[in-house]
Amino acid sequence: MTDTAIPQPTIDLPAAWQPEKVEGRLYRRWVDAGYFTADVESDKPPFTIVLPPPNVTGSLHMGHALDHTLMDALTRRRRMQGYEALWLPGMDHAGIATQNVVERMLAEKEGLSRQDLGREEFVSRVWEWKEDYGGRILDQMRRLGDSVDWSRERFTMDEGLSRAVQTMFKKLHDDGLIYRAERIINWCPRCQTALSDIEVEHSEDDGELVSIRYGEGDNSIVVATTRAETMLGDTAVAVHPDDERYKHLVGTEVVLPLTGRRIPVVADEHVDPEFGTGAVKVTPAHDPNDFEIGQRHGLPSLTIMNERAVITAKGPFEGLDRFEARPAVVAALREQGRIVKEVRPYKHSVGHCSRCDTVVEPRLSLQWWVKVEPLARAAGDAVRDGRTTVHPPEMAKRYFDWVDNMHDWTISRQLWWGHRIPVWYGPDGEVVCCGPDDTPPEGWTQDPDVLDTWFSSGLWPMSTLGWPAETEDLKRFYPTSVLCTGYDILFFWVARMMMFGLYVMDGVQPFDDLYLHGLVRDAQGKKMSKSRGNVIDPVEWLEQYGADALRFTLARGANPGSDQAISADWVSGSRNFCTKLWNATRFALANGATVDIPVPPRAELTDADRWILDRLDTLVSEVDGLFDGFQFAKLCDSLYHFTWDEFCDWYLELAKVQIAAGRVDGTRAVLGHVLDVLLRLMHPVIPFVTEELWTALTGRESVVIASWPAATGAAPDLDAARRIEGVQKLATEIRRFRNDQGLKPGQKVSARLSGVDDAGLAGQLPAVTTLTRLTEPGDEFTPSASLEVALPGAAVVVELDLSGAIDVEAERKRLAKDLAAAQKELGQCEAKLTNPKFTEKAPADVVEKIQARREVAKADIERITARLAGLPQG
Repeated sequence: MTDTAIPQPTIDLPAAWQPEKVEGRLYRRWVDAGYFTADVESDKPPFTIVLPPPNVTGSLHMGHALDHTLMDALTRRRRMQGYEALWLPGMDHAGIATQNVVERMLAEKEGLSRQDLGREEFVSRVWEWKEDYGGRILDQMRRLGDSVDWSRERFTMDEGLSRAVQTMFKKLHDDGLIYRAERIINWCPRCQTALSDIEVEHSEDDGELVSIRYGEGDNSIVVATTRAETMLGDTAVAVHPDDERYKHLVGTEVVLPLTGRRIPVVADEHVDPEFGTGAVKVTPAHDPNDFEIGQRHGLPSLTIMNERAVITAKGPFEGLDRFEARPAVVAALREQGRIVKEVRPYKHSVGHCSRCDTVVEPRLSLQWWVKVEPLARAAGDAVRDGRTTVHPPEMAKRYFDWVDNMHDWTISRQLWWGHRIPVWYGPDGEVVCCGPDDTPPEGWTQDPDVLDTWFSSGLWPMSTLGWPAETEDLKRFYPTSVLCTGYDILFFWVARMMMFGLYVMDGVQPFDDLYLHGLVRDAQGKKMSKSRGNVIDPVEWLEQYGADALRFTLARGANPGSDQAISADWVSGSRNFCTKLWNATRFALANGATVDIPVPPRAELTDADRWILDRLDTLVSEVDGLFDGFQFAKLCDSLYHFTWDEFCDWYLELAKVQIAAGRVDGTRAVLGHVLDVLLRLMHPVIPFVTEELWTALTGRESVVIASWPAATGAAPDLDAARRIEGVQKLATEIRRFRNDQGLKPGQKVSARLSGVDDAGLAGQLPAVTTLTRLTEPGDEFTPSASLEVALPGAAVVVELDLSGAIDVEAERKRLAKDLAAAQKELGQCEAKLTNPKFTEKAPADVVEKIQARREVAKADIERITARLAGLPQG
C-alpha cells in the first residue's frame, strides 16, 4: 500500500485533564441540547429506568453514587444503541424525616411546635421548606453526570402522584384488601407515629435480665424479662404444652405481683422450653409475639402506656416514663421477695427509630392494613414464571423468602406530612372511602393519619408515567426495563412495587429485569455509619478527583449482589486512569490519529494493526455481554486492561515505529478508529472525559448521541497475534535484562539479535530494537553480555555491548552487597528451620513464613549470581 503524509494536526486539548473545569460546562450543554429528553412519539424501541426516589431531605451518599453510576451507564449505553431511553428522576416526600426536619427548624428558629401552628399551617410550612431546601441531591446528581430526563421530574406529593395514591387506596379498599384493625405495631414515642420495619434499626444494647416469681409455693412459676415495667400489663403466663415441669399448672391461675390480678397459665407451642425457665410472661398489648399468643387463647390486651411511653396503669407507677418505671418496678418486686435471681447484665437486640434513635415501643394500636397474601403471591409468581428476571440469580431466593412469608402491612402513620388517608367518618359511625373524583359527605371528618411513604413509592413505576390515566408515556414506557437498586431494600420497596404494579396493570410486571447490587463499605470492609465515624462524603471526592474517577471506581467494584469496599487511594487510581487515557489520546492526536481516513483493507495492514483491531473486536463483544449480564466490575476491568496494557503500553509504541517507517495513513487511521471505538465503549461509565476526547478526535457533535460500537465479525488473524506476542515477550525480556544490568531506561546500547528469522519475527526487528533502545552493532562491536529468549519455534539470542554503558565495578560492588545480604538471610532461615526446638514449638504459620523467606532468599541468590556472571569481565 502507498501512504501519503498528511499535515501534523493541531491539538486543541489542554495538556492535562482538569475535570473541575470541564464537567459543569459539558453537563449543561447535554441538558440544553435535549439529549436526555425522551420522545414519546419516537419509533425507537423503549428503554426505561425510574430513579429510586431519594428523600427530599437527603444528600448524595456513597450508596446513591453507586446506584446512579450503574443506572446512568445502562441508560447511556441503550441511548447509543438506538433506544428511546428514558431515565425518569424524582424525589420522595419522606414523611417522618421531613416532618422531623421542619419541626426541629421551627423549634430552633421560632420556638414553635407543630401543634402551635395547627395542621394546615404546619403542612404549608413543610411545602415552603421543600421549595427552599429540598432537593439538594438533585443538584448533586448533575455533578455526578446523571443523564435523567429533567422534563419529567416527579415528586411523590405532586398532584398526579397524589391522585394515583388515592386511586390505589380506594381500589384496594373496595376489593377488600385494605382494612382497619387493632394490632401490635412499631411505635416511636418521640415521633408519635407507627413505623415500618425499615424505619427501625436494631442494635445490641446493654440491658438487665430480671427473674420474677409469680404465684406462691408449688403453684408458683418463674419468668425472666428485660422489660419489668410491662408486667403491669401481663394477662397470662405461657409454657410449652410438652413441658413436663409445668403440665400441672396449665389451666390454673397465678397472682400477678404488684397488681393482685389473677392470670391464667396457658400452653402454647410458641414457647421455647429450652430458653430461660421455659415460662414466659404474656403482655399482648406490648409485644408482637405475646399479641399472637393472646389471640390464640382469647386473652385480654391491657395497654399500660400512653403514646409517649408513660405508664398509665393505676397505682404507684402511674405517670412514670417507661425507663423510670423499670427500676421502680424491680425495687418494688425486690421488697416483696419476688426477685428470684440477682439482676444481671444482658445484651439483647433493641429497635430504635431510624430518624431520632428513640427506643421503639411495641404498641397495640388501631391502624390501617394491607392484606398482602394475594398481592405477594402474584409478586412471587412474576419472578417464578420469568416475567421479571433477578440478577444475580442467587438473589431470587432472598426475594422469595420475603414475598412468600410476608405479613400484612401497616400503612397508616400518625403524621401531618404525607398523603392523608382518603377515609371519612360520619356522625353516626358511618365510614366512606373516597376516590380522587369523589366528593366527601359534607360535615364528615377525614381520618387524621397519613399513608406510609412506601405506599406512594410502591406506585412509582406507574404513577410517574401518568397512571391511573392512560397516558402516552404509560403506554410507551411501561413496563420499565430495569430496576437497579441495593439488595437492602428488596423487601421494603421492590416487593411493594411488584405487588402494586401487577395488581393495577393487569398482571404486567413493573420492570423486566431486577438488578441488585451490594452496599458500599469503607476500605476495611466495614459498614459506613456516623457512630463509627467512617462515612465518606462522595461530594468531597467529586470535587477532589472528578466524577469520572468516582464513577469508575464504584462501577469497577460492582460485582452483582456483593458489597464493595472503597478508599481514596482507589479513586485516585481511577483519576490516574482517566489521565492516562487523556495523555494517550493527546499523544495519538499529536501523531496524526484521525477518523477522517478509512481503515485500509486488512491485507494492507501491519501485524500490529491487525492485532489491535482483533483485540478491539474481542473487547466490544466482551463489553456487550458483560453489560447485558450486569457485570459492571468485569466490564470495567476489560476496558481498563485493554486501554492501559494493550493500547497504551504496546500499540501506541508500535504505531510510532510504523509512522517513523513511513506507514503514515494506515497507522493514523487505525489509531483514530481504535480510539473512536474505545471512547464510545467507555462513555457510559466515564462520560465527561470521553466526551472531551471523542469530540476532539472526531470533530462531531457529542459522544452521548454517537452510535454504540459493534464487533466487525472478522476472523482474527492468529498469525499476526502470535508475532505480536513474540515481540511483546522479546521486548519484555530485553527490558528486564537491561534493568538487571543497571542500564537507564533511555540509554541506547548496541546489540546483535540472532534467531529472529527462525522465530518468524524478521519483519518485527525494527519494532523490537526501537522498543528496547537497541542499536545496530558497528564494526567494533564486542558483546559483553547476552540473554536467550525462548519463543515458539525458536530461541532468540541477544548479545549486547555494555562497554562504557555501565560502571561495571560499581555495579559489581552493589550486586556483591545484595548477594551477601541474601546469603545472610538464607543462613538465618536455614538455622531456624533445622532447629527442632523452633520447628516443633513455633506456630505453624510462623514456620510457613520462615520457609517462604528461605525460598525468596534462594531465588535472590540465583538471580544476583546470574547478573554477576553476565557483567563484562575486565
